[in-house]
Amino acid sequence: MLSAGDEERRRGLRRMRAVALGLLVFAAVVFVVTHGRDGVWGYVNAASEAAMVGAVADWFAVTALFRHPLGLPIPHTAIIPKRKDSIATSLEDFVTENFLTEENVRTRLDSAQVPRRLGVWLQQPGNAERVVAEASPALAKAVASIKDDEVRHLLDSILLPRLGREPVGPLAGHLLEGIVEDGSHRGLVDIGVRELHDWALANEATITALLGQRAPWWSPKWLDDTVSARVHVEIVKWLADVRDNPLHSARVALDNLLATLADDLQHDDDTIAKAEALKERFLTHPSVGNSLVSLWGSVRRAVIDALDDPDGELRARLVVALRDLGARVESDDELRASLDRRLGETVGYVVRTYGRELSTVISQTIDRWDGNEAAQRIELHVGRDLQFIRINGTIVGGLVGLLIHSLSQLL
Repeated sequence: MLSAGDEERRRGLRRMRAVALGLLVFAAVVFVVTHGRDGVWGYVNAASEAAMVGAVADWFAVTALFRHPLGLPIPHTAIIPKRKDSIATSLEDFVTENFLTEENVRTRLDSAQVPRRLGVWLQQPGNAERVVAEASPALAKAVASIKDDEVRHLLDSILLPRLGREPVGPLAGHLLEGIVEDGSHRGLVDIGVRELHDWALANEATITALLGQRAPWWSPKWLDDTVSARVHVEIVKWLADVRDNPLHSARVALDNLLATLADDLQHDDDTIAKAEALKERFLTHPSVGNSLVSLWGSVRRAVIDALDDPDGELRARLVVALRDLGARVESDDELRASLDRRLGETVGYVVRTYGRELSTVISQTIDRWDGNEAAQRIELHVGRDLQFIRINGTIVGGLVGLLIHSLSQLL
């Protein structure tokens, strides 16, 4: 079965064959008409005779590439059917050594400016939406295909054991140190103090009951109730002061405690050992793996639902992110140069490492063809241009014949 392009090539090949054959027939007719005549017609006869010789010789040369001329098994004809395997190997080597090279590919990539063009394309109306619309179903299927058993195996065999081998103390200490220096923990402290104050204010009976349990047995109940009520009032006032005063001594003490803990986690052997022991107890607890798998299941369902919703927030954010990325790539010369460099390195590595394997598709494809099929396919692509050899042979042969006849008449 021939494609539409092959059919067009076949029609072009037939037209050029007809032109070349028409010139040969014309030369033959002129030769017959002018045969035996003198004068100017003698020159025409000589030119037509040489034109026929040139046309037949070049027809033989072109035809011998693809088949035996007139079906005769003449030596060194039907070259392509007989030597298709060696030709395929030579073509493969030629492509690999001259085209599929790291230098050529990287030069082409540099001139193509792929990141910049992609950035411009993403900013055009509808393109970012199209990318998200096309990618979201595939991404949702990919996320859905990750089973809980696979996640559990990944956790038990790779992630949790790897976390167990990594020292957590210095890492946690460095992280805590940065949090304390930035004051990132203060928002959480504000929430905790506020909630604790509100709870203490609303649970006077609970607090006084707890304080009453700690009173001496010999103390009268009215005295216990009075002291407990007063302590509750002081607790509420103290929590309110901590809540309202960012520089309260309790807050400063907490900051100092966290800073000391961060330093000990990085430099104190005992603290580091305790952190490692706590980590081991946490990672080896049976519920940790189950909790992480359950968390993954919730995240997976949320992601799939968000990706499947064409009007959802996630898709809208992805569209905005792609447009912003395109604008940044187009305007940020440093980022664009980095992307060009990384793309070139990646493609260069692929070509350098797998270029030979990529080019084997040439020899493997031709190897599946039989000799005649290979000849037909190659002739469809180059045969039309080869007919110009026959046309030029006819014309040049005629001119050479005319020149030789002229010289013979002069001599």
